Amino acid sequence: MLKERLKKIRKSLDLTQQEFADRIGIKRNSYANYEIGRNIPIDAIILSICREFNVNEDWLRNGGSDENMFIKLTEDEELAMYTQMLLDSTDDIMADMIKDFIVVYEKLDNDSKQVLKNFAKSLLDKANSK
Repeated sequence: MLKERLKKIRKSLDLTQQEFADRIGIKRNSYANYEIGRNIPIDAIILSICREFNVNEDWLRNGGSDENMFIKLTEDEELAMYTQMLLDSTDDIMADMIKDFIVVYEKLDNDSKQVLKNFAKSLLDKANSK
């Protein structure tokens, strides 16, 4: 059922109903009503969920294997998505930190850049294994 798939998406993203609703631009109560099945989201809301969270629209509407919940992005598409999130961010502290990190990275020699890349990859692997 759609209500169960909505909840599954939100839980897999580790978001509260409020956080999820904020990201798609609706009130928490409206979203909560979708999760309990009191209301069915209109097409615009479904499309907003798919766009904001990279959800497979067919999976959301019709179900299927949870492996198909999210659209698989290429590495470049994922980088573009994170870059856009940074540009859209209202968290000035985080944005400044990332900008500082980029400046420092560009000043490193190639060996130091490789060490940093290896460290970042190990962090990503650890995060993905959870």
